[in-house]
Amino acid sequence: MTTEKKSVQVIAEIGCNHKGEMSIAKELIRVAAHVCKADIAKFQKRHNRELLSPEQFNAPHPVPENSYGDTYGAHREFLEFDKDQHQELLEECKINGIKYSTSVWDLTSAKEIAPLNPPLLKIPSATNQHYELQNYLCENFGGEIHVSTGMSTGKEIADLIKFYSERGRAKDLVVYSCTSGYPVAFEDICLLEIRNLMEKYGTQVKGIGFSGHHLGIAADVAALAVGRAMEADGKGKFTHIERHFTLDRTWKGTDHAASLEPDGLRRLCRDLKNVDMALAYKSTEILPVEQVQRDKLKWVAREHSFA
Repeated sequence: MTTEKKSVQVIAEIGCNHKGEMSIAKELIRVAAHVCKADIAKFQKRHNRELLSPEQFNAPHPVPENSYGDTYGAHREFLEFDKDQHQELLEECKINGIKYSTSVWDLTSAKEIAPLNPPLLKIPSATNQHYELQNYLCENFGGEIHVSTGMSTGKEIADLIKFYSERGRAKDLVVYSCTSGYPVAFEDICLLEIRNLMEKYGTQVKGIGFSGHHLGIAADVAALAVGRAMEADGKGKFTHIERHFTLDRTWKGTDHAASLEPDGLRRLCRDLKNVDMALAYKSTEILPVEQVQRDKLKWVAREHSFA
């Protein structure tokens, strides 16, 4: 059995769903905090000329109807906030009582965001083999480091855990089960990979999480159940669930279709909280709520014997 169970943290992955507009980004923070009751609002930070080759930067967007620029690089630049704007987003999060975070995709972005001292930074699946970037965070960032494992082999994940362990940062590390796709079909979510991660690494790291890009909220509740079952068996802590978040799934952009709108995220936060309370052992053989019914309804031999 577990000892003290901490509530799972829900991350509203805003990413670039703000469409490059600060007013929308702040509205997403406010809605995530007050309407949905999420715990963390997370963005993305990329230095696109560091991430992309000149050919990739100047190529057309692969899905032109989702593009905010004439080239893929121009599209990415349009959606990018600078470090001062991220400071502004962090302050907006503080005002609204929700934690700020961002994914840092490259070394330059890490160097810009780490000095803001957010409680956590995320390494996306795409760059979880970028060890220069992760070593910088190990040496220069004191908060939690979260890493997604989409598109990763078992050996790559094992090497990742070893990397953080060797640097004394494994106990600051949260590792996410993730299938990279937008959106992901139910048969590709593979929730039992949460079990694999917790079985292998749960006691070595601070936590295991789930990052979903699917439709609806049923799979997230199931992810919680898988994680809590492993936690009850002493296989570490299940700590975070992350979902993409938007104000309107019909907006232009790749991530909106795989995102939850406000009512969806609100329902998710509500359901996770309620189901988490239900995922427990009985504190006594007969619960107080049962005792009332037992006194009225339970057949007891001595009360039904006729001398």
